[in-house]
Amino acid sequence: MLLNKIQDSIGAYKNWLTGIRHHPFVYKWESLQHFQAEWNPEAAEPAKMFDRCFQNTETRRLWQEEQWYPKKMMLEFWDMDAPMLRMMFDDLFNESREPEGRIGRFLFGCDELLRDYRKAHPLSAENDHFHGDYRMIALYLAFRYPESYAPYDFPVFQQAMTRFGARDVPQQNDLVRYFKVLRTLMTFLEKDGNVVPAMQKHLHPVRHYQGKTLLLAEDFCRFVTADG
Repeated sequence: MLLNKIQDSIGAYKNWLTGIRHHPFVYKWESLQHFQAEWNPEAAEPAKMFDRCFQNTETRRLWQEEQWYPKKMMLEFWDMDAPMLRMMFDDLFNESREPEGRIGRFLFGCDELLRDYRKAHPLSAENDHFHGDYRMIALYLAFRYPESYAPYDFPVFQQAMTRFGARDVPQQNDLVRYFKVLRTLMTFLEKDGNVVPAMQKHLHPVRHYQGKTLLLAEDFCRFVTADG
């Protein structure tokens, strides 16, 4: 990535943050706050706990779109095999292990649970757990460890890398590289000194997450690819 392109984009992003009255994507900070407050895989009713983790007063688009509803399927899995889900999330959130392996094992576990679900519900039309595009897996990681991970959208990542002049623009999903790139971008955003306070002005002190989060770097990439 070319430093001058990143710095020019940071300047434009900072101007945008200071010039708008309402940030259209602060709902992500609200859902992060919900997750941080509610996540407890040892809860007596894990499906209800999981449901509470993913809430928002503005939108459900982070976990539900037309023909894409990973939260709904995960709730089915929690009801079907909570011990299995606990092990899967414990492994996914185990920072002592390499993220690529954790992500792969979580996806494999989802495949196994879907197979078991279809056996238990032979008349069900469900044939997808909706985690194969990595968006929801990235969201789990982003909400559990907000300083290290961020929500994922491959086309946005690809376009951002192009805008920043990267020599090797990804041609397929590469979640691990995505997280590394966003951590690098976060360093530049924080170094500026004015971007973080500009974003903070859009966050409610109670409703929105107040700590450091790569949501800022993810939002920066979204801005760059959308031309503000």
